[in-house]
Amino acid sequence: MGVVSSIGIGKDEFWNNLIKGKSGVDKVNLFDTSKFKRHYAGQIKNFNPAPFINPEIVEFLGRASQFSISAAKLALDDANIKEKEIKGKEVPVIIGTTMAEANSLDISSGRILRDKFDNITKRLLLDAFPASIPRNIGYFFGTKGVNFLIPNACSAGNYAISYGFDLVKRGRYDLVIVGGSEALSRVAFQGFQRLYAMAQRMCRPFDKNRKGMILGEGSGILVLESLDKALDRSAFVYAEVLGYGLSSDAYHMTIPKKEGIKKSIEKALKNSRLSIADIDYISAHGTGTVQNDKAESAAIKEAFGKRYREIPVNSIKSMLGHCMGAASAMEAINCCMAIKEGIIPPTINYKEPDPECDIDCVPNKARKVNVKTALNNGFAFGGNNCCVVFGKTA
Repeated sequence: MGVVSSIGIGKDEFWNNLIKGKSGVDKVNLFDTSKFKRHYAGQIKNFNPAPFINPEIVEFLGRASQFSISAAKLALDDANIKEKEIKGKEVPVIIGTTMAEANSLDISSGRILRDKFDNITKRLLLDAFPASIPRNIGYFFGTKGVNFLIPNACSAGNYAISYGFDLVKRGRYDLVIVGGSEALSRVAFQGFQRLYAMAQRMCRPFDKNRKGMILGEGSGILVLESLDKALDRSAFVYAEVLGYGLSSDAYHMTIPKKEGIKKSIEKALKNSRLSIADIDYISAHGTGTVQNDKAESAAIKEAFGKRYREIPVNSIKSMLGHCMGAASAMEAINCCMAIKEGIIPPTINYKEPDPECDIDCVPNKARKVNVKTALNNGFAFGGNNCCVVFGKTA
Protein backbone atom coordinates (compact mmCIF):
# COMPACT_ATOMS: atom_id res chain seq x y z
CA MET A 1 0.00 0.00 0.00
CA GLY A 2 1.15 3.53 -0.74
CA VAL A 3 -0.40 6.84 0.22
CA VAL A 4 0.21 10.54 -0.36
CA SER A 5 -1.89 12.68 1.98
CA SER A 6 -2.09 15.97 3.85
CA ILE A 7 -1.07 14.20 7.07
CA GLY A 8 1.79 12.15 5.70
CA ILE A 9 3.58 10.51 2.79
CA GLY A 10 3.76 6.72 2.99
CA LYS A 11 1.50 4.38 4.92
CA ASP A 12 3.43 4.58 8.20
CA GLU A 13 3.41 8.37 8.56
CA PHE A 14 -0.19 8.42 7.33
CA TRP A 15 -1.25 5.80 9.87
CA ASN A 16 0.66 7.24 12.82
CA ASN A 17 -0.96 10.63 12.30
CA LEU A 18 -4.39 9.08 11.83
CA ILE A 19 -4.29 7.37 15.20
CA LYS A 20 -2.98 10.59 16.78
CA GLY A 21 -5.99 12.42 15.41
CA LYS A 22 -3.87 14.91 13.49
CA SER A 23 -5.69 17.24 11.11
CA GLY A 24 -4.31 18.05 7.67
CA VAL A 25 -6.81 20.87 7.15
CA ASP A 26 -5.25 24.30 6.75
CA LYS A 27 -5.60 27.49 4.74
CA VAL A 28 -5.26 26.87 1.00
CA ASN A 29 -2.21 28.37 -0.74
CA LEU A 30 -2.29 26.28 -3.92
CA PHE A 31 -4.40 29.00 -5.55
CA ASP A 32 -5.90 32.33 -4.55
CA THR A 33 -9.09 31.89 -2.51
CA SER A 34 -9.63 35.57 -1.72
CA LYS A 35 -12.73 35.75 -3.94
CA PHE A 36 -14.20 32.55 -2.47
CA LYS A 37 -16.32 32.24 0.65
CA ARG A 38 -14.26 29.32 1.93
CA HIS A 39 -10.50 29.17 2.41
CA TYR A 40 -9.60 25.85 4.08
CA ALA A 41 -8.89 22.36 2.73
CA GLY A 42 -6.81 19.25 3.31
CA GLN A 43 -4.11 20.46 0.94
CA ILE A 44 -0.79 18.62 0.70
CA LYS A 45 1.63 21.43 1.49
CA ASN A 46 5.12 21.54 -0.02
CA PHE A 47 4.75 18.26 -1.88
CA ASN A 48 8.07 17.18 -3.37
CA PRO A 49 7.85 14.45 -6.02
CA ALA A 50 11.64 14.26 -6.45
CA PRO A 51 12.13 11.11 -4.29
CA PHE A 52 9.70 9.24 -6.54
CA ILE A 53 9.78 10.83 -10.01
CA ASN A 54 12.71 12.05 -12.11
CA PRO A 55 12.69 15.88 -12.26
CA GLU A 56 12.75 15.93 -16.06
CA ILE A 57 9.50 13.93 -16.11
CA VAL A 58 7.67 15.87 -13.37
CA GLU A 59 7.07 18.90 -15.57
CA PHE A 60 5.01 16.73 -17.93
CA LEU A 61 2.73 15.42 -15.17
CA GLY A 62 -0.34 16.97 -13.59
CA ARG A 63 -0.62 17.17 -9.81
CA ALA A 64 -2.97 14.18 -9.48
CA SER A 65 -0.62 12.06 -11.60
CA GLN A 66 2.34 13.09 -9.46
CA PHE A 67 0.43 11.96 -6.38
CA SER A 68 -0.63 8.64 -7.89
CA ILE A 69 2.77 7.71 -9.35
CA SER A 70 4.41 8.50 -5.99
CA ALA A 71 1.80 6.42 -4.12
CA ALA A 72 2.16 3.57 -6.64
CA LYS A 73 5.93 3.56 -6.21
CA LEU A 74 5.48 3.40 -2.43
CA ALA A 75 2.95 0.56 -2.83
CA LEU A 76 5.23 -1.48 -5.09
CA ASP A 77 8.14 -0.98 -2.70
CA ASP A 78 5.89 -2.07 0.18
CA ALA A 79 4.91 -5.15 -1.81
CA ASN A 80 8.60 -5.88 -2.47
CA ILE A 81 8.05 -5.70 -6.21
CA LYS A 82 10.86 -4.20 -8.27
CA GLU A 83 9.87 -1.89 -11.12
CA LYS A 84 11.79 -4.04 -13.60
CA GLU A 85 9.61 -7.01 -12.61
CA ILE A 86 6.46 -5.36 -13.98
CA LYS A 87 7.95 -3.43 -16.89
CA GLY A 88 6.47 -4.73 -20.15
CA LYS A 89 4.16 -7.09 -18.22
CA GLU A 90 0.37 -7.39 -18.29
CA VAL A 91 -0.32 -5.46 -15.08
CA PRO A 92 -3.63 -3.55 -15.10
CA VAL A 93 -3.77 -0.04 -13.64
CA ILE A 94 -7.24 0.96 -12.42
CA ILE A 95 -7.68 4.39 -10.85
CA GLY A 96 -10.70 6.24 -9.50
CA THR A 97 -11.12 10.01 -9.57
CA THR A 98 -13.70 12.78 -9.51
CA MET A 99 -12.03 15.68 -11.32
CA ALA A 100 -8.98 13.98 -12.91
CA GLU A 101 -6.35 16.64 -13.74
CA ALA A 102 -8.66 19.59 -13.07
CA ASN A 103 -5.63 21.74 -12.25
CA SER A 104 -4.63 21.53 -15.89
CA LEU A 105 -8.13 22.63 -16.85
CA ASP A 106 -7.82 25.54 -14.39
CA ILE A 107 -4.60 26.68 -16.04
CA SER A 108 -5.89 26.20 -19.60
CA SER A 109 -9.18 28.00 -19.00
CA GLY A 110 -7.33 30.86 -17.29
CA ARG A 111 -5.10 31.31 -20.33
CA ILE A 112 -8.10 31.16 -22.64
CA LEU A 113 -9.82 33.91 -20.63
CA ARG A 114 -6.68 36.04 -20.92
CA ASP A 115 -6.42 35.33 -24.70
CA LYS A 116 -3.10 33.56 -24.21
CA PHE A 117 -3.96 30.67 -26.51
CA ASP A 118 -0.37 30.02 -27.54
CA ASN A 119 0.56 29.35 -23.90
CA ILE A 120 -1.72 26.30 -23.74
CA THR A 121 0.89 23.57 -24.03
CA LYS A 122 0.55 20.05 -25.37
CA ARG A 123 1.00 18.74 -21.82
CA LEU A 124 -1.99 20.73 -20.59
CA LEU A 125 -4.11 19.44 -23.44
CA LEU A 126 -3.10 15.82 -22.85
CA ASP A 127 -3.70 16.14 -19.11
CA ALA A 128 -7.20 17.45 -19.80
CA PHE A 129 -8.24 13.93 -20.84
CA PRO A 130 -9.67 12.20 -17.73
CA ALA A 131 -7.75 8.96 -18.35
CA SER A 132 -4.40 10.75 -18.03
CA ILE A 133 -3.85 9.48 -14.48
CA PRO A 134 -3.78 5.69 -15.09
CA ARG A 135 -2.14 6.36 -18.46
CA ASN A 136 0.71 8.21 -16.73
CA ILE A 137 1.13 5.46 -14.11
CA GLY A 138 1.29 2.80 -16.81
CA TYR A 139 3.69 4.87 -18.89
CA PHE A 140 5.94 5.58 -15.90
CA PHE A 141 6.24 1.91 -14.89
CA GLY A 142 6.09 0.53 -18.43
CA THR A 143 3.13 -1.77 -17.82
CA LYS A 144 1.17 -3.21 -20.74
CA GLY A 145 -2.06 -4.36 -19.10
CA VAL A 146 -5.54 -2.87 -18.94
CA ASN A 147 -5.41 0.88 -18.33
CA PHE A 148 -8.67 2.06 -16.85
CA LEU A 149 -10.11 5.17 -15.20
CA ILE A 150 -13.26 5.03 -13.08
CA PRO A 151 -14.79 8.51 -12.75
CA ASN A 152 -17.47 7.54 -10.22
CA ALA A 153 -16.73 10.58 -8.09
CA CYS A 154 -16.46 10.07 -4.34
CA SER A 155 -16.87 6.28 -4.41
CA ALA A 156 -14.45 5.80 -7.32
CA GLY A 157 -11.60 4.42 -5.21
CA ASN A 158 -13.80 1.59 -3.94
CA TYR A 159 -15.04 0.92 -7.48
CA ALA A 160 -11.42 0.62 -8.66
CA ILE A 161 -10.62 -1.85 -5.88
CA SER A 162 -13.75 -3.86 -6.70
CA TYR A 163 -12.94 -4.06 -10.41
CA GLY A 164 -9.36 -5.09 -9.61
CA PHE A 165 -10.71 -7.73 -7.23
CA ASP A 166 -12.86 -9.17 -10.03
CA LEU A 167 -9.91 -9.31 -12.44
CA VAL A 168 -7.81 -11.27 -9.94
CA LYS A 169 -10.60 -13.51 -8.66
CA ARG A 170 -11.56 -14.56 -12.20
CA GLY A 171 -7.96 -15.54 -12.90
CA ARG A 172 -7.42 -12.94 -15.61
CA TYR A 173 -4.44 -11.37 -13.81
CA ASP A 174 -2.23 -12.25 -10.87
CA LEU A 175 -1.34 -8.65 -10.04
CA VAL A 176 -3.32 -5.40 -10.32
CA ILE A 177 -2.53 -1.81 -9.28
CA VAL A 178 -5.66 -0.07 -8.00
CA GLY A 179 -6.64 3.05 -6.08
CA GLY A 180 -7.66 6.66 -6.43
CA SER A 181 -6.12 10.08 -6.93
CA GLU A 182 -7.36 13.64 -6.62
CA ALA A 183 -5.80 17.10 -6.64
CA LEU A 184 -7.37 20.30 -5.37
CA SER A 185 -8.48 22.68 -8.08
CA ARG A 186 -10.35 25.95 -8.35
CA VAL A 187 -13.19 24.32 -10.24
CA ALA A 188 -13.76 21.68 -7.52
CA PHE A 189 -13.29 24.19 -4.71
CA GLN A 190 -15.82 26.61 -6.17
CA GLY A 191 -18.16 23.84 -7.31
CA PHE A 192 -18.66 22.37 -3.84
CA GLN A 193 -19.14 25.87 -2.43
CA ARG A 194 -21.88 26.58 -4.96
CA LEU A 195 -23.57 23.37 -3.80
CA TYR A 196 -23.47 24.83 -0.26
CA ALA A 197 -21.78 21.64 0.88
CA MET A 198 -18.57 23.06 2.40
CA ALA A 199 -17.92 23.96 6.03
CA GLN A 200 -16.03 27.09 7.03
CA ARG A 201 -12.96 25.59 8.76
CA MET A 202 -13.47 22.01 9.92
CA CYS A 203 -15.25 18.78 9.11
CA ARG A 204 -17.34 17.39 11.99
CA PRO A 205 -18.85 14.06 10.91
CA PHE A 206 -21.89 12.85 12.89
CA ASP A 207 -21.80 15.90 15.20
CA LYS A 208 -25.14 17.63 15.74
CA ASN A 209 -23.65 20.97 14.66
CA ARG A 210 -21.86 19.72 11.53
CA LYS A 211 -21.76 22.31 8.77
CA GLY A 212 -20.54 20.35 5.76
CA MET A 213 -17.47 18.83 4.16
CA ILE A 214 -13.95 20.14 3.76
CA LEU A 215 -12.22 19.24 0.50
CA GLY A 216 -8.94 17.32 0.51
CA GLU A 217 -6.47 15.85 -1.95
CA GLY A 218 -4.08 12.92 -2.24
CA SER A 219 -3.74 9.39 -3.53
CA GLY A 220 -4.12 5.90 -2.14
CA ILE A 221 -2.75 2.96 -4.15
CA LEU A 222 -3.00 -0.74 -3.33
CA VAL A 223 -1.35 -3.75 -4.95
CA LEU A 224 -3.87 -6.57 -5.30
CA GLU A 225 -2.77 -10.09 -6.10
CA SER A 226 -3.99 -13.63 -5.70
CA LEU A 227 -3.37 -14.94 -2.21
CA ASP A 228 -1.52 -18.02 -3.46
CA LYS A 229 0.91 -15.94 -5.51
CA ALA A 230 1.46 -13.51 -2.65
CA LEU A 231 2.22 -16.32 -0.21
CA ASP A 232 4.45 -18.09 -2.74
CA ARG A 233 6.72 -15.05 -2.89
CA SER A 234 6.50 -14.50 0.91
CA ALA A 235 4.81 -11.13 0.53
CA PHE A 236 3.30 -9.49 3.59
CA VAL A 237 -0.49 -9.58 3.27
CA TYR A 238 -2.29 -6.77 5.11
CA ALA A 239 -5.78 -8.09 4.43
CA GLU A 240 -7.90 -9.98 1.96
CA VAL A 241 -10.58 -8.33 -0.15
CA LEU A 242 -13.57 -10.51 0.69
CA GLY A 243 -16.17 -8.89 -1.53
CA TYR A 244 -18.06 -5.75 -2.43
CA GLY A 245 -21.56 -4.42 -2.98
CA LEU A 246 -22.82 -1.83 -5.46
CA SER A 247 -26.04 0.13 -5.74
CA SER A 248 -27.27 3.07 -7.78
CA ASP A 249 -30.04 5.16 -6.25
CA ALA A 250 -31.12 7.25 -9.26
CA TYR A 251 -32.82 9.33 -6.56
CA HIS A 252 -31.21 12.78 -6.41
CA MET A 253 -28.08 14.37 -7.82
CA THR A 254 -26.65 15.39 -4.42
CA ILE A 255 -28.85 13.92 -1.66
CA PRO A 256 -28.06 10.32 -0.59
CA LYS A 257 -30.82 7.77 -0.13
CA LYS A 258 -30.85 5.52 2.93
CA GLU A 259 -32.26 2.56 1.02
CA GLY A 260 -29.48 2.66 -1.59
CA ILE A 261 -26.75 2.79 1.05
CA LYS A 262 -28.36 -0.09 2.95
CA LYS A 263 -28.57 -2.13 -0.27
CA SER A 264 -24.86 -1.70 -1.01
CA ILE A 265 -23.97 -2.73 2.56
CA GLU A 266 -26.16 -5.83 2.37
CA LYS A 267 -24.79 -6.81 -1.03
CA ALA A 268 -21.22 -6.44 0.26
CA LEU A 269 -21.98 -8.76 3.18
CA LYS A 270 -23.75 -11.29 0.97
CA ASN A 271 -21.00 -11.34 -1.65
CA SER A 272 -18.39 -11.74 1.11
CA ARG A 273 -20.43 -14.61 2.61
CA LEU A 274 -20.64 -12.81 5.93
CA SER A 275 -23.40 -11.98 8.39
CA ILE A 276 -23.93 -8.77 10.36
CA ALA A 277 -22.24 -10.49 13.32
CA ASP A 278 -18.94 -10.69 11.41
CA ILE A 279 -18.26 -6.95 10.97
CA ASP A 280 -15.93 -5.51 13.63
CA TYR A 281 -15.47 -2.01 12.21
CA ILE A 282 -17.01 0.33 9.64
CA SER A 283 -15.00 3.05 7.92
CA ALA A 284 -17.79 5.48 7.15
CA HIS A 285 -18.16 7.70 4.13
CA GLY A 286 -18.81 10.31 6.84
CA THR A 287 -18.59 13.57 4.90
CA GLY A 288 -19.82 15.86 7.66
CA THR A 289 -22.80 17.06 5.62
CA VAL A 290 -26.19 17.00 7.31
CA GLN A 291 -27.83 14.71 4.75
CA ASN A 292 -24.99 12.20 4.21
CA ASP A 293 -24.32 11.49 7.88
CA LYS A 294 -28.03 11.21 8.64
CA ALA A 295 -28.67 8.79 5.75
CA GLU A 296 -25.54 6.72 6.40
CA SER A 297 -26.33 6.39 10.12
CA ALA A 298 -29.93 5.34 9.35
CA ALA A 299 -28.74 2.77 6.79
CA ILE A 300 -26.24 1.28 9.25
CA LYS A 301 -28.96 1.04 11.91
CA GLU A 302 -31.31 -0.77 9.54
CA ALA A 303 -28.65 -3.03 8.04
CA PHE A 304 -27.15 -4.14 11.37
CA GLY A 305 -30.22 -4.01 13.58
CA LYS A 306 -29.57 -4.17 17.32
CA ARG A 307 -25.83 -4.57 16.66
CA TYR A 308 -25.44 -1.06 15.24
CA ARG A 309 -24.28 0.50 18.52
CA GLU A 310 -21.74 -2.26 19.08
CA ILE A 311 -19.79 -1.55 15.88
CA PRO A 312 -17.22 1.29 15.86
CA VAL A 313 -17.93 3.61 12.90
CA ASN A 314 -15.35 6.35 12.26
CA SER A 315 -14.71 8.97 9.59
CA ILE A 316 -11.10 9.87 8.73
CA LYS A 317 -12.45 12.69 6.55
CA SER A 318 -12.52 14.64 9.80
CA MET A 319 -8.70 14.71 9.49
CA LEU A 320 -8.05 14.55 5.73
CA GLY A 321 -11.02 16.40 4.35
CA HIS A 322 -12.96 14.78 1.53
CA CYS A 323 -10.41 13.60 -1.03
CA MET A 324 -13.16 12.86 -3.54
CA GLY A 325 -12.11 10.10 -5.97
CA ALA A 326 -9.16 9.17 -3.73
CA ALA A 327 -11.21 9.09 -0.52
CA SER A 328 -12.37 5.48 -0.36
CA ALA A 329 -8.98 4.19 -1.60
CA MET A 330 -7.25 6.04 1.25
CA GLU A 331 -9.92 4.76 3.62
CA ALA A 332 -9.27 1.22 2.34
CA ILE A 333 -5.64 1.63 3.44
CA ASN A 334 -6.96 2.80 6.80
CA CYS A 335 -9.09 -0.39 7.01
CA CYS A 336 -6.14 -2.63 6.22
CA MET A 337 -3.97 -0.90 8.82
CA ALA A 338 -6.75 -1.18 11.41
CA ILE A 339 -6.85 -4.93 10.75
CA LYS A 340 -3.06 -5.20 11.00
CA GLU A 341 -2.59 -3.00 14.08
CA GLY A 342 -5.81 -3.57 16.02
CA ILE A 343 -6.47 0.16 16.35
CA ILE A 344 -9.28 2.32 15.01
CA PRO A 345 -8.48 6.01 14.36
CA PRO A 346 -10.81 8.62 15.84
CA THR A 347 -13.44 10.86 14.35
CA ILE A 348 -12.05 14.22 15.44
CA ASN A 349 -13.87 17.56 15.98
CA TYR A 350 -16.76 15.72 17.61
CA LYS A 351 -18.48 17.68 20.39
CA GLU A 352 -22.26 17.24 20.54
CA PRO A 353 -24.09 13.96 19.83
CA ASP A 354 -26.83 13.98 17.21
CA PRO A 355 -29.86 11.78 18.06
CA GLU A 356 -30.18 11.03 14.33
CA CYS A 357 -26.57 9.79 14.21
CA ASP A 358 -26.50 7.71 17.40
CA ILE A 359 -23.78 5.37 16.18
CA ASP A 360 -20.45 4.80 17.96
CA CYS A 361 -18.30 7.20 15.92
CA VAL A 362 -15.08 6.66 17.97
CA PRO A 363 -15.06 10.32 19.06
CA ASN A 364 -11.75 12.19 19.27
CA LYS A 365 -9.54 9.36 20.52
CA ALA A 366 -8.21 6.21 18.82
CA ARG A 367 -9.37 2.89 20.23
CA LYS A 368 -7.81 -0.56 20.48
CA VAL A 369 -10.08 -3.11 18.83
CA ASN A 370 -9.35 -6.58 17.49
CA VAL A 371 -10.47 -5.94 13.91
CA LYS A 372 -10.85 -9.13 11.91
CA THR A 373 -13.29 -7.77 9.35
CA ALA A 374 -13.81 -4.18 8.19
CA LEU A 375 -16.46 -2.61 5.97
CA ASN A 376 -15.39 0.37 3.88
CA ASN A 377 -18.24 2.65 2.76
CA GLY A 378 -17.98 4.87 -0.32
CA PHE A 379 -20.87 6.92 -1.68
CA ALA A 380 -21.05 9.49 -4.46
CA PHE A 381 -23.33 12.09 -5.97
CA GLY A 382 -26.07 10.57 -8.05
CA GLY A 383 -26.33 7.62 -5.66
CA ASN A 384 -23.27 5.70 -6.88
CA ASN A 385 -22.60 3.54 -3.83
CA CYS A 386 -19.84 0.97 -3.30
CA CYS A 387 -18.93 -0.89 -0.12
CA VAL A 388 -15.88 -3.15 0.13
CA VAL A 389 -15.17 -5.74 2.84
CA PHE A 390 -11.63 -6.47 4.06
CA GLY A 391 -10.72 -9.44 6.25
CA LYS A 392 -7.73 -10.63 8.22
CA THR A 393 -5.78 -13.36 6.46
CA ALA A 394 -6.31 -16.74 8.08
